[in-house]
Amino acid sequence: MGLIQSMTRSLWASDSARLTSVAQQMRRAAERDGVILLPTPARQRAAYDRLIDALNRLPRPAMAIGTLVLLATAMVAPDWFANRMEALSEMPEALWWVIGAVISLFFGARFQSVDQAFQRELAASVWTDAAPLANALTPGAAATGTDAGATLLVEVPATNLALAAHQAATKT
Repeated sequence: MGLIQSMTRSLWASDSARLTSVAQQMRRAAERDGVILLPTPARQRAAYDRLIDALNRLPRPAMAIGTLVLLATAMVAPDWFANRMEALSEMPEALWWVIGAVISLFFGARFQSVDQAFQRELAASVWTDAAPLANALTPGAAATGTDAGATLLVEVPATNLALAAHQAATKT
């Protein structure tokens, strides 16, 4: 899980850093302009999601404790330990691979799902908080009153010289 988490962090580090930077800039601009940003409420997760997240936290401690228990058992009851290890050695190798794949895919998919949900919630909270600021900064929100020249500047886009040159070049 640590490997998956570090790989995910390295993949998303540049995006999350850029998103955080944009959010901080928008928040400063909103505070400067007197816009009040309300935090979005956290989404309540289902009991199944909480259970699986709790299970995702168990493998490392369980492996560490299990290793210590096996070590202690090997010293206290060597015959019992030998019988269990012999039974495990009889298990076909393909079955070990199947068990490992199922467990890895299930917990890996859950980890990815939780990480992507976190990224979506972060992006939604940034854009939800920034909506009043974005509305205040859009050109269409400018009150031009009865000034026809200002209305034209706000509502009519300027000529795109590069597009006009491209269209002229393709017509010939």
